[in-house]
Amino acid sequence: MQKETLTVEGMSCGHCVKAIEDSVGKLDGVKSVQVSLEDKKVEVEFNGSQVMLDDIKEAIDDQGYDVM
Repeated sequence: MQKETLTVEGMSCGHCVKAIEDSVGKLDGVKSVQVSLEDKKVEVEFNGSQVMLDDIKEAIDDQGYDVM
């Protein structure tokens, strides 16, 4: 398992948190997603042989948020 913490801009409410948790959480190989609205961080634990970090970033980007 790998764990990455991403900085994400554009989150402003609980809906944003849920949108990211849902979109990233449904990817095969993602074990957990924790979003900190206050810190603008998304922590993801995933199996790197099943999902690439770029796929996770793309799922966040597809929801309209900017991964730094």
